[in-house]
Amino acid sequence: MRPARITAYVTSLLLALGLALTGAGPAAGAQAAAEHYVALGDSYSSGVGAGSYDSASGNCKRSTRAYPQLWANENAPASFHFDACSGATTDNVLNSQLGHLSSTTSLVSISIGGNDAGFADVMTTCVLQSESSCINRVNQAKTYVDTTLPGRLDNTYSAIRSRAPGAHVVVLGYPRFYKLGGSCLAGLTENERAAINSGADHLNAAIEKRALNSGFTWASVVPAFTGHEICSGSPWLHSVKWTNIGESYHPTASGQSGGYLPTFRAVA
Repeated sequence: MRPARITAYVTSLLLALGLALTGAGPAAGAQAAAEHYVALGDSYSSGVGAGSYDSASGNCKRSTRAYPQLWANENAPASFHFDACSGATTDNVLNSQLGHLSSTTSLVSISIGGNDAGFADVMTTCVLQSESSCINRVNQAKTYVDTTLPGRLDNTYSAIRSRAPGAHVVVLGYPRFYKLGGSCLAGLTENERAAINSGADHLNAAIEKRALNSGFTWASVVPAFTGHEICSGSPWLHSVKWTNIGESYHPTASGQSGGYLPTFRAVA
């Protein structure tokens, strides 16, 4: 075989091997380029805590480091609408985030339910009040998750399906917040941390059930964040951040790129 032919053969072989290992290729690229993607949800989808906020998004605080924007940067979909907003509840999604959904929408991502369940008030109670008050407030949130949240999620998911009947809808959950027995020497008690983790698990279980019942894809971020909770050696979540209190208990830029993005990428 002539040197030129050998070079061409080896180049082709290496290219084919690289495509096989990465899962990339013309078909995958074409599929991503054909996507019409709409990102819905709350602060965990808008990217609060990751910094680099788009000033045009105002109080919604959409970050250029949030997983929807990172995925869009990677895949260059045919269209991308970033409508997630800090503080959003299911009512906010229904009233102000569904405008870009249509019959041509092919991909939707959403994280929602934490604000309905009173996430901010739970954390405020746990930080500022007694251990018993914290645990009681977590239990109140669990009761809401059991009795009221399922109907709100069903209404939200039904509206998404009605407006985007052909879309692949990915519902992402919330991290477990604390590494128990970790490196934190002050702040909340271990009982409070355990109660908050239990509340997050309870919320995720309820969202997962409603998402699957709606025919949507459920994506848990708990595995990706394991080892990166607050009180771990490499946290991907802010603890109380007194200089910017709104970013407290939200993913950092690393949490978005290392936790949420690969979880979404794997199922998108």
